[in-house]
Amino acid sequence: MSAEDRRFEVLRAIVADYVATHEPVGSKALVERHSLGVSPATIRNDMAVLEDEGYIAQPHTSAGRIPTDKGYRLFVDRLSQVKPMSPGERRAIQSFLAESVDLDDVLRRSVRLLAQLTRQVAVVQYPTLTRSVVRHVEVVALGPTRLLLVVIADTGRVEQRIAETGEPVTDELVGGLRTLLAANVTGRHFSEASGALRGLADLAPPELRPTVTAVTGVLLDALVEHPGERLVLSGTSHVTGAWADQPDSLRGVLEALDEQVTLLKLLAVLEAPDAVMVSIGREHDDINLSTSALVSAGYGSNNLVMGGLAVVGPTRMDYPGTMAAVRAVARYVGEIVSGG
Repeated sequence: MSAEDRRFEVLRAIVADYVATHEPVGSKALVERHSLGVSPATIRNDMAVLEDEGYIAQPHTSAGRIPTDKGYRLFVDRLSQVKPMSPGERRAIQSFLAESVDLDDVLRRSVRLLAQLTRQVAVVQYPTLTRSVVRHVEVVALGPTRLLLVVIADTGRVEQRIAETGEPVTDELVGGLRTLLAANVTGRHFSEASGALRGLADLAPPELRPTVTAVTGVLLDALVEHPGERLVLSGTSHVTGAWADQPDSLRGVLEALDEQVTLLKLLAVLEAPDAVMVSIGREHDDINLSTSALVSAGYGSNNLVMGGLAVVGPTRMDYPGTMAAVRAVARYVGEIVSGG
């Protein structure tokens, strides 16, 4: 084993102990808890080098060391692969999510499960509309001049809107509008469907045009992203305990979770359903997350990312376990949402 590999083993041991105990790790503890195969003097020398290179640091006047953001990053990058969950864990996840009755239930269950598995805050993103296809548009008469419009996406996402027609609603009008929408909107990506809607009145029979004009604006709103409605969080009760030793960070973390903008940006960069991404500490643009780590993965089918999910916790987290849980849940959510 080279000196570099040996020092990485020392770093890995420090990360493991610090995550488990929340206490700075000294050379004596490393000797007692880990079979590193070298003398205590060598471990102390390796710790000195790791500290000089910025991978570990000495908090206050403690005799122990803790990993830095740079140290966690090296640790995560050197994980050769995400460890798989046990067959029992995978069956439990699959069974729990398979009981979902609709998209909302799938996402609520997945985020709650992630929070329970990791004991951290979990967040899941609704399937992005820009990548969704309109599966069906249903038109239902609600009153003399009122229609209910239901847009169903291929991801299972459902958007409902009410339109005032200004014209008497008849069976012929409902049927004609349904046929027109099926011919021009169904089967298209939401972005393409929006374009088709804008020219729909010109294609409508004269008797339908006033209604089509009234309906078009309402449907266009249904095909546009509403960022404030796109995230579901669970496990916020874990925040206080997770940052118990960093009370100054707690308020900022809660603000970041509440505003959601940073989380949406981090999930927006996910490029493939099977890739797990980890952002650590000061790698985040948002100073409120400077003491946090975010483990995220996209869900979808093949190479199409429909949405993302993530776990947010302190930089002192169980990275291997969290990465395994995030990937496993993302895979099952992708299978369910894409109908795989």
